[in-house]
Amino acid sequence: MSLRDRLKGGSESPQDNTPPPRSAHGEERDDDRRRSVDYQQMKRTIHRQLIDHIDSSRTMMLDSPDTRKQVRGILEQILQQENPALNQEERRQLINDLEHETFGLGPIEPLLRDHTVNDILVNRHDEVYVERFGKLERTQIVFRDNLHLMQVIERIVSQVGRRIDESTPMVDARLPDGSRVNAIIPPLAVDGPSLSIRRAKQDPIVMDEMLKLGSLNQPMALLLQAAVKAKMNILISGGSGSGKTTLLNAMVSYVPEGERLVSIEDTVELRLQGQHVVRLETRPPNIEGKGEITQRDLIKNALRMRPDRVLVGEVRGSEAFDMLQAMNTGHKGSLATIHANSARDALSRLETMILFAGMNLTGEAMRRQISSAIDFVVQTQRFPDGVRRITSISEMAGMEGNIIKLQELARFQYGRGTAFNTVRGDFVSLGLLPSCLEELQRTGVALQTQWFIQAVERREAS
Repeated sequence: MSLRDRLKGGSESPQDNTPPPRSAHGEERDDDRRRSVDYQQMKRTIHRQLIDHIDSSRTMMLDSPDTRKQVRGILEQILQQENPALNQEERRQLINDLEHETFGLGPIEPLLRDHTVNDILVNRHDEVYVERFGKLERTQIVFRDNLHLMQVIERIVSQVGRRIDESTPMVDARLPDGSRVNAIIPPLAVDGPSLSIRRAKQDPIVMDEMLKLGSLNQPMALLLQAAVKAKMNILISGGSGSGKTTLLNAMVSYVPEGERLVSIEDTVELRLQGQHVVRLETRPPNIEGKGEITQRDLIKNALRMRPDRVLVGEVRGSEAFDMLQAMNTGHKGSLATIHANSARDALSRLETMILFAGMNLTGEAMRRQISSAIDFVVQTQRFPDGVRRITSISEMAGMEGNIIKLQELARFQYGRGTAFNTVRGDFVSLGLLPSCLEELQRTGVALQTQWFIQAVERREAS
């Protein structure tokens, strides 16, 4: 693709729908509005001149330091000729904006470079939110109009060989840095194209950092470390954005070196730290509806790859049956995440997913399969203060009649008088030791069993 073609993305727009800045009372200020409109008009004019300059030089689109330097030089020449009424800082900002349009993702490119941003949520062309430190906030960033936003979305999906149009109005994709992207456009998105980006952390959070953030306490961290080393099968449950993938990444770091890990994901998010890792990703069907590779297909294939452990980024369908089969047939130490509001809900969801696989199993048979496959269920939640915490660690304790028995070992307990929008509390044990304590102790991890015993003593004293 020529640089001229690339530059056209987002440059031609029939009208400027950028909302004007507002005063503190929400009222439009005429001078700010004129300044915003004038800036967009100036930006389009200079962008067109840049396209003409690049086209005449027949330069191919290569995102390299030399090419960026060349484009910035041309922009400075154009600004010198046009001599717009801009100060030095405004000129620098204009050049940066045009560079983002050329080589990046337009207005949201600065957000992709901001390491404090976890999620970028474009509801409409004029409404962009970000999540920082677990809290959502609206930004001043806007696209010119729906066409501009659509061109940025097309640029993203074309990089991974996918398409988005009226026949395929929603798509999952991945940026080069590993960030997960979801886009949905009209007619499904009523108010115009919508874009969601889940930023990939280049340096995944380790357990020590989670301890400092208050996501769990030391006894819980040691329990999880021992469970991973003892090759327990662990299911991490929680809502969207509750920290499931972050916790999974942190726990995988405890896997002993030399073990072969195979991960299966819809869109690659895991940043696995092991030395012997194979990452697999699903594939959507092509235009003719053929060629789809599902998570179930990948799990079946993974079992032929001699894995020591199988990691499933998110269980969401019929692959749940194959995952449980793998856990029950020698692939101990496997880990997976699931969307659920509690440990009990997570097990109920697994039952439903097994039905998706078309297995003719009774309810009791499904529950026995789940009970024998999974050792621990870890529940996560994002709290109003923005901190993602482990709210519960439960151990599977076999069957009690027709019901799976869950033994809760630890939980986060709110303090008395906690208001709705504040979080005060502590991690507490339930006075129960893990039934697999001997296996956990054989790993050499110094489990703080006294923490559990003290809980018993407090309960007896009361």
